[in-house]
Amino acid sequence: MRWKRVAGSGDVEDRRGEAGQSSGGLPFPIPIGRAGGGGVGLLVIALIVYLIAGRGGGGGGVSPIDPFPSAPSASGQGAVKGDDTTFEFVKFVSKDVQDFWTEEFASAGKSYTRATVVLFTGGTQSSCGPASEATGPFYCPLDHKVYLDLGFFRELDARFGAPGDFAQAYVVAHELGHHVQSLLGIESDVRSQQQDDPSKRLDLSVRLELQADCLAGVWGHSAYTRNELDPGDAEEALGAAAAVGDDRLQQQAGQRVNPETWTHGSSAERTRWFRKGFDSGDPNACDTFSGDI
Repeated sequence: MRWKRVAGSGDVEDRRGEAGQSSGGLPFPIPIGRAGGGGVGLLVIALIVYLIAGRGGGGGGVSPIDPFPSAPSASGQGAVKGDDTTFEFVKFVSKDVQDFWTEEFASAGKSYTRATVVLFTGGTQSSCGPASEATGPFYCPLDHKVYLDLGFFRELDARFGAPGDFAQAYVVAHELGHHVQSLLGIESDVRSQQQDDPSKRLDLSVRLELQADCLAGVWGHSAYTRNELDPGDAEEALGAAAAVGDDRLQQQAGQRVNPETWTHGSSAERTRWFRKGFDSGDPNACDTFSGDI
């Protein structure tokens, strides 16, 4: 990906090198899922401002939205202060993604509130609880922040077989896709639907994650049209999406592939929805809430 350093702190809060504040990994976060019924039009940004005016995300006890598997570093060490290239890259990507969504919201007459991307080493605290290497990247709807140990990117390459800078960009864009869902009221709506009907919890979780994949693809399309991508970048993102599919993770763990236990979607589903967003460049194409996925 063609990128450049961003002046100042950008959207990033640098907690690398701080003493570990985590008391251990989070319990596996409660997945957030699909809204029933009226979810079909939620991504039509020109209309959503009327549908969810005044709605916000979350109350007490809200769990983080966790799109990626836990990936403790094989070395037990997270990113360090000297890892400035990856740090600067994430700062660029988070700014680029959020600049894009700022424009999309503005076109609908709505203000976009930027999320903070917290980069940490080993462990830190979020409003949703402790974050650590073991939790993997996640978005916390209570404080509207993304939490990311840069050591995850080494695992994305070495453990999951998804190298490349645009694979890393996909991770950041996916997390910020959850922030878009939170700002639009989707997150709070689907949480309510899950509480009303716990039997749909896993299905709804998958649909929300696939929508975030699609939103990441929409931003990827924008980066492509602005000539920010190198040859092979789209394939890197698709490789990352496939690498963290539930079926592939179950196979890697020596488990039986069981769709009834999935929380994020299969490799095929994750790549398909990223590709749908990337090919269309249209948030309206990201309706994972109706029909088959």
